[in-house]
Amino acid sequence: MALSDGHAGRSEHALLQVRPEVAERFAEVHPPLGAVAALAEANRCLYCFDAPCAAACPTHIDVPRFIKKISQDNLRGSALTILDANILGASCARVCPVEVLCEGACVFHRYNQEPIHIGLLQRHAMDAFFQDGAVLPKKSSTEHTGRVACIGAGPASLACAAELRLRGHGVKIFERQELPGGLNTHGVAEYKLRAVDSLREIEMIRALGVEFAFGDEIRGEAALAQLDKDYDVIFIGVGLGEMRRLSISGEQLSDVRNALEFIAGYKTGGNVRVGRRVVVVGAGNTAIDAARAAKRLGAEEVHLLYRRGSRQMAAFEFEYEDAKREGVLFHWHTQPTAIHATESGEGIAAVECRRVKENESGSSAMEFLAGSAFRIPCEMVITAIGQSPLLELLKSLRGVKLEDGRVQVERATGRTANAKYFAGGDCVNGGREVVDAVADGKRAAVAIASVLEKANVRGSHVQS
Repeated sequence: MALSDGHAGRSEHALLQVRPEVAERFAEVHPPLGAVAALAEANRCLYCFDAPCAAACPTHIDVPRFIKKISQDNLRGSALTILDANILGASCARVCPVEVLCEGACVFHRYNQEPIHIGLLQRHAMDAFFQDGAVLPKKSSTEHTGRVACIGAGPASLACAAELRLRGHGVKIFERQELPGGLNTHGVAEYKLRAVDSLREIEMIRALGVEFAFGDEIRGEAALAQLDKDYDVIFIGVGLGEMRRLSISGEQLSDVRNALEFIAGYKTGGNVRVGRRVVVVGAGNTAIDAARAAKRLGAEEVHLLYRRGSRQMAAFEFEYEDAKREGVLFHWHTQPTAIHATESGEGIAAVECRRVKENESGSSAMEFLAGSAFRIPCEMVITAIGQSPLLELLKSLRGVKLEDGRVQVERATGRTANAKYFAGGDCVNGGREVVDAVADGKRAAVAIASVLEKANVRGSHVQS
């Protein structure tokens, strides 16, 4: 796969060379349906006229319609129905928390019956589409003169760029890393979404005529000023920045990794080394992904620490239950206070912890319980306590307003306070699901296309 002419990053072939080292350990948690099973499952659907499943999807895929087409053995028609709403339908079929979205809204719950396996049916249609060549029909035969720059190659930018190209607008995506896809490629656990599956989806988008520039980090006022000069509209889809630090002694040791580095390391870097005993700090979905991955990579013990209780964890309940079944050990109301090195100073010996209780005043600060200190022996520590916003870049955006580190936009259009800038994804919502980023990107693209086409009729430019 060559994602663009002159693309300096590794190819899909190089990623496939990494795969045999982890393939057996990272079997998919939701294997695909066979043709007969998919047909049987599609025929279970009631094709509800009010479709609560579609309403629960942030991209509002017409679920009854795409499932009906599967029952009629029209897999391409099913896939095109999905793609019309969600250009990353293949990835979302694998990574979406369907248990709390479309499948969670299925009417069969009212009758204490198992919901329709919407995610697996969506994957079935999308896999068939890719096997058949993954050719998308364009929505417009007109090639417009307007040019759009997208900063970041994650789901929001990809969705925005694809929709704009389908409507005949020129788009170029600028990505600081050597591979596109954002967290889909680098940060989602391998047992949910393989890097090669993320990249084949992006190749479909590239085939529409979307341009990519890799290793091209847009930072500072000068770079933004050049983009402002060269492009009619700029879409900000940069996601979030660095993982937050624990700010405790020993955090500088080499075997302290943040969760996104850890996941990217085995997905795209071939780094499958893991400690015999691993401590993960945090209780979001990324922390759970890292803990389960560590078990698959051979860790005998994986301990997950969280300073609050299980009811306050950010991870979905089903993710938590899966992790427990796989042997991850949870320590609630526990906070790490130091990471101790081995006697040689070259590795980690243990994490020192203390039990905590929530402050009765309602403050977010925690109170340590007297005499509660203890140590967990380990060789690796993985931190997953959230990501910081990319404030350096975001503050450089002329006329764009921020609140709590998030870009402020019109919800319906993604437009910022600067009429030339639109935004979507994690830099706007603070870190939600892939499908939310896709919805943001498409909404913005529709609005951008309208702005560009009106400006073209008037013979004017979009004003900052």
